Amino acid sequence: MLLSLPIAALGAFLGIWILGLDNDVYFQIGLVTLIGLAAKNAILIVEFAKEQVDAGMQPVFAAMQAAKLRFRPILMTSLAFVLGMLPMVIASGPGSASRHSIGTGVFFGMIIAITFGIILVPFFFVMVYKAKERFKLPELKYPKVLRIKNLIKKNDND
Repeated sequence: MLLSLPIAALGAFLGIWILGLDNDVYFQIGLVTLIGLAAKNAILIVEFAKEQVDAGMQPVFAAMQAAKLRFRPILMTSLAFVLGMLPMVIASGPGSASRHSIGTGVFFGMIIAITFGIILVPFFFVMVYKAKERFKLPELKYPKVLRIKNLIKKNDND
């Protein structure tokens, strides 16, 4: 999920670069908003895919099915957000510089996040899941917290 967030940020930086805007504090506030929404979209796909894998489905098929089933809700919420930013992108008048800076970064970042995120999030899910299986470490008998508690009890008895 976290691997998809730089894609959204790259879109925001490309947007302000193309329009010749500065990387100011208003843009950075918009960047935080953008990362939150892009993360939410990735979580929707990853959560559904993880449930499918836990139910016994292969990771590749689970990721494809998650992207397919979550495409419409992600697209609807993201496009509503992008269209809500449009007045800020074309803002004019007093104080429009701040609105323009926030709106442009979020607008372009979300367009890129929608376009590439729906493809890259399932890819990253499969990549991370396979890497996790490849480097699987032996599981502990009991959690680390219990081992620490046992050590404390042992030292108290001495």
